[in-house]
Amino acid sequence: MLRSENPTRPTTIEELLSSDLIAKISQLDVSSKKIFAGKLQGERRSKKRGESVEFADHRPYTAGDDLRHIDWNIYARLDRFFMKLFMEEEDLSLHIVIDASASSDCGEPNKFYYMQQVAMAMGYIGLVNLNRVEVTAVGLRDELVIPGGEKSIAGNIRDLRGRRRTHDLARFLCTIEPEGGTDFAQACKRIAMTRRGKGVMIVLSDFLMKEGYETGLRMLVGRGYDVFAIQTLSPQEVNPDIAGDLQLRDIEDGDMAEVTISAPLLKKYKENVSAYCQGFRDFCARREITALTIQTDTPIDTLLLDYLRKRGVLR
Repeated sequence: MLRSENPTRPTTIEELLSSDLIAKISQLDVSSKKIFAGKLQGERRSKKRGESVEFADHRPYTAGDDLRHIDWNIYARLDRFFMKLFMEEEDLSLHIVIDASASSDCGEPNKFYYMQQVAMAMGYIGLVNLNRVEVTAVGLRDELVIPGGEKSIAGNIRDLRGRRRTHDLARFLCTIEPEGGTDFAQACKRIAMTRRGKGVMIVLSDFLMKEGYETGLRMLVGRGYDVFAIQTLSPQEVNPDIAGDLQLRDIEDGDMAEVTISAPLLKKYKENVSAYCQGFRDFCARREITALTIQTDTPIDTLLLDYLRKRGVLR
């Protein structure tokens, strides 16, 4: 896979999130298969014995319940204790993890630019619904990007909340430069150790890692997070149009290989890519991770409004 020549580098929010796309996704919200009780008051509503003024339902009294929530009007009529339930606000955090290694800076359309756009769109959906949004870029760096952090983390922004933080998110995404290799397992370990509360985690990567993705994804599962893995590939990776004698160099670690591209070799390559992607999805399915393989020539609105809604990531 050749690295993109003069790849698109967004500098403004408009290059990441068009007004047409905003109009299409403004009514969407992040969804989860679980019910989350966050530390901050949000707009994730559930029927609980809360302090809200909006009444929701009744349930029978059980020993140990707070007597202040007994409905004495029902007691006067039925001579039985019932508890009043109210709509309590719950917070849902959204954590987006984006692969910022050199291998993501490949393909046409460029994989990293595509992931930036998806991260911006998903982050925008979270912000307008008052979810707590965090974005972490993973990729090896010679110097620590975050004081006290890991060299496997290329950047992080957290505790974004509300529509007014949209430009902060865009500025962060525009500053990320894909370079270096990855230590995906170490990065995921750091993310798992530092995450707070409960919520939804979306991982954007090609997952084509020499060290494998399995250990890293295992670390992200659980502890109250629903994990969604979006494998992002360029059309040239799925169906390469190359031929002849080539000398290939890995842009992350410099490994060299000489190959002769032939029709049988291309057929075998496509079979291996298909099997690898299916193995990735099977691995995720066994661990209750929702996985999707997408090509970068797929329109962003199709990804969000069709594929992700069908898989329950958005609603």
